[in-house]
Amino acid sequence: MIGQITGILVDKTPPEILVDVGGLCYEIQVPMNTLFQLPEAGKQVTLHTHFVVREDAQLLYGFIAGKDKALFRALIKVNGVGPKMALAILSGMDADEFVRTVRGNNVAALTTMPGVGKKTAERLIVEMRDRLKEWGDSGDESLVASESGAGRNSLMSQEAESALVSLGYKPQQATRAIDRVLKDNPGLADSEALIRLALKSML
Repeated sequence: MIGQITGILVDKTPPEILVDVGGLCYEIQVPMNTLFQLPEAGKQVTLHTHFVVREDAQLLYGFIAGKDKALFRALIKVNGVGPKMALAILSGMDADEFVRTVRGNNVAALTTMPGVGKKTAERLIVEMRDRLKEWGDSGDESLVASESGAGRNSLMSQEAESALVSLGYKPQQATRAIDRVLKDNPGLADSEALIRLALKSML
């Protein structure tokens, strides 16, 4: 079991990153809330990881916060929720936001996540409620996107759309969300901020 990795961040291609550990590079799937907290390429990073072995693949998932890893593991134990859906949920809201959503029986918020229908959302709330009784809130998790930069960039839009589609959103949904964000933030020039705001706009 690979429980934690410390190495040099080589590349970020949402939702996947590449981390060099002593010359061995690991491909790691990360939720967007982890991606937004990563340093620039070339810097050292430490991630809590969860290793999944399937018949056709071996997959590594990484998280900046240990509680996000704990929530990811709890989510994939829910019937009908796999790693891809769990990653999408943690990309749309952080661990504490998810806890508040469950405690508030907010089915509507969960159904905004790709692949999460009403029945799955209801099952998540029922099955996760007891598991989250002891979870402590950490306060305000509002995200503030950087709006600095040199204007709209087609490559930035393509990267953002690719990231959203890889999370399970339909291309049309991703394009509409990205266009909406760029219209509201004409000076936006950071792809991570664009992805973050697009995700928020679809909640």
